[in-house]
Amino acid sequence: MIVVTGATGNIGRPLTQALAEAGQQVIAVSRHTAAVPDGVRHVTADLAEPGSLKPALAGAKALFLLLSGDLHATGASPADIIKEAAAAGVRRVVLLSTLGVVTRPFGPTRVAMRALEDTLRESGLEWAILRPGGFASNALWWAESVRTQQVVAAPFGDIGVPIIDPADIAEVAAACLLDDRHTGGVYELTGPEVIAPRQQAEAIAAALGSPVRFHELTRDEAKNAMAQSMPAELADDTLDILGSPNPSELRVSPDVQQVLGRAPRSFSDWAARNVDAFR
Repeated sequence: MIVVTGATGNIGRPLTQALAEAGQQVIAVSRHTAAVPDGVRHVTADLAEPGSLKPALAGAKALFLLLSGDLHATGASPADIIKEAAAAGVRRVVLLSTLGVVTRPFGPTRVAMRALEDTLRESGLEWAILRPGGFASNALWWAESVRTQQVVAAPFGDIGVPIIDPADIAEVAAACLLDDRHTGGVYELTGPEVIAPRQQAEAIAAALGSPVRFHELTRDEAKNAMAQSMPAELADDTLDILGSPNPSELRVSPDVQQVLGRAPRSFSDWAARNVDAFR
């Protein structure tokens, strides 16, 4: 039995589906009640309260750990989730970390994530760590403006990074959960090419078959918009990367190819599959 946290999100949903299709017993964990694939059991839990995971972990052999905002919750202790997993007899944990622990290791959130990686390494459990860069699905921030105004508004229009399709992250996670060969693996996950916001707008327009205008925001405008859904410090960190990526953040990693035996999907592929969000 495999437990998937964040099971209703952009990574957890395809991961849950892939594991179920592979014949695995899956428990999908999310904070709120949600629909899950046939044959999958759903459990509600708040990862900011590790003890709430006990019903999901009972009898599980593996855990996919995606913390999202729970890592930053006041009083959160994500290391306790690993302790709960070990106490429940879980044998393997696949942790979704971030490329930032390598490329910009001194920000508070990345210091916390690196500490969690170290806790997992020292836990005595089998483990694998996934470090993705930016997600293609972040383009969903533009969905409403594309639907209503045919415009993408973003800062740093011609500065790109090799963003990754969350479906590729899910496939790599499934491989790490199911295949012993990936035990002890640390995988940096990127897309196949550096792509800038203006190019993303062009790819969305191509998927729609209709024009999409690009409007470049100033950094302050972008921060004000981002601060409505994330801490201002995290918005600044994100804008630092988007506006001035360092060589490590521009590197196209071979790790998706290594794990899956194929190249990562392009942003155009992601846009074509998710075009209905922009209609």
